[in-house]
Amino acid sequence: MSTARPTRVRHIILALTIAAYFITYLDRVLLSNALPVIQKEFGFSLVTLGLIQSCYQWSYALFQIPGGWFGDRAGPRIAMTSVVVWWSIFTIVTGFSGSVTMLMICLALIGFGEAGAFPIANRALSRWMLPSERGIAQGATHAGSRLAGALTPVMVATLIATYSWHAPFFLFGLVGIVWAAIWFWFYRDVPSEHTSVNAGERQKIVAALGNPKGRPPIPWKLILSSRQMWTVAAMYFCYGYALNVFITYYPKYLDAARGYSLKEMGFFASLPLAAGVVGDICGGLFSDMIIHRTGRIKFARQSVAIVGFLIAATCCPLAVLQPDRYISAALFGLTVFGLELVVGNAWAVTLDIGGSFAGSCSAVMNFVGNLGGAIMATVTVFIVTAWGWNYAFYAVSVMALIGAALFTQIDAGRKLAPEGTSPVV
Repeated sequence: MSTARPTRVRHIILALTIAAYFITYLDRVLLSNALPVIQKEFGFSLVTLGLIQSCYQWSYALFQIPGGWFGDRAGPRIAMTSVVVWWSIFTIVTGFSGSVTMLMICLALIGFGEAGAFPIANRALSRWMLPSERGIAQGATHAGSRLAGALTPVMVATLIATYSWHAPFFLFGLVGIVWAAIWFWFYRDVPSEHTSVNAGERQKIVAALGNPKGRPPIPWKLILSSRQMWTVAAMYFCYGYALNVFITYYPKYLDAARGYSLKEMGFFASLPLAAGVVGDICGGLFSDMIIHRTGRIKFARQSVAIVGFLIAATCCPLAVLQPDRYISAALFGLTVFGLELVVGNAWAVTLDIGGSFAGSCSAVMNFVGNLGGAIMATVTVFIVTAWGWNYAFYAVSVMALIGAALFTQIDAGRKLAPEGTSPVV
């Protein structure tokens, strides 16, 4: 038994993964912020703008499962490097677009690459992060993406105003390529392959996770026939629907239903995402604290996520009905805070139950979650047209209640495959 103080290479890998999530949302939010400027230059209609955006959204959703499969088969080192280089190259190519057709093709190819990012990153952490660290790790990674979502509009606006709409595509694409080079140089698929990991850290990881068993065939039949897997996916559908109401329609709601000015919209629209960053961190932190104190992984994941869903279900309708703009903004912030208490625990569950197949499990979950977001975009238009904006946000509350009920049926301590066993029960 080594007496050397364990190294913390796994925490450097976590930092790189957080950076990957940040870069993913840099490019993702870049698209939605640059397209209105491109629309004015090219002169296409609002319907065409929607078609261009849908090329990315459906490509991103449909390639979640293939992306997770690629991560499990090729290993996170090669797979993550490949997808980031892929979408970064096409982000740069998008900057050269001179037609609507080229934009649609480029955005579909970007979505194809980015689809694998979160499932592969989840798989990358599965052989490194201890079960008692997974909640905060998932919270931190998603906080990185939400932080990018809050910062990107300002950066894009500055670059476009100073140069042109082409500039952010070139710059953000280069950032992704640099990150990919660092990842390929530093990351290893298992701790035993990393020369910077000392015996103390290696023993700590092996004691918690066991020894890796190579790359066995992915048990798709087991995954797709698992009631628990589909319960997780259905829960994430509810989360994806609810959160994307804020990402997609909240600024429009402030304009159409509340009559805010452009300056006011910029301020108030940023508040829920800022609250979401706090929720991401707290969700993982609270879950891991409960595991440290009780050793009950099922209770830890369930309690934090269910409370988060219930906070969202309670605060959202109150926010809609509150006439005071600051109290309403605070309640909307609490709604997104509650939803983000869920996300880190949801992704931690796919690590807990998936083991070596965490990439494929998280891909199934994220695929269904993104379907929720895509369906929401259409359903909300019909809800607003028929009944008004208030009912669009009441739907968020309904989805949060359903999500809470579904999470009561999720057992993070019950593995999908025997090889994924963990000493934490």
